[in-house]
Amino acid sequence: MKVVLCNCPVEKAEEIASVLVEKHLAACVNILPKVKSIYHWEGKVCREEESTLLIKIRQHDFKTLEEKLQKIHPYDVPEIVELNVSNTHAPYLKWLYENTER
Repeated sequence: MKVVLCNCPVEKAEEIASVLVEKHLAACVNILPKVKSIYHWEGKVCREEESTLLIKIRQHDFKTLEEKLQKIHPYDVPEIVELNVSNTHAPYLKWLYENTER
């Protein structure tokens, strides 16, 4: 199992999460609403409210997820960060695999 972190505009979070779950790329996506992001973009310091998506995927599905996110995400350079998970509750892992079967 892997968790992928992806920030996006607040108004696009539910749409992106729904696509990923409906396509069985993710078993679950948690939406953390209205996080404050401060970052450099095109020579300026930007301050934006975003949503953070915590996307739960199969171990080997990162590349497929990355490709899909690049197509549906509105940012030129979306944040797509893979977090390696060393331990997962076995029943949850079983549920994840059942719900990402394609």
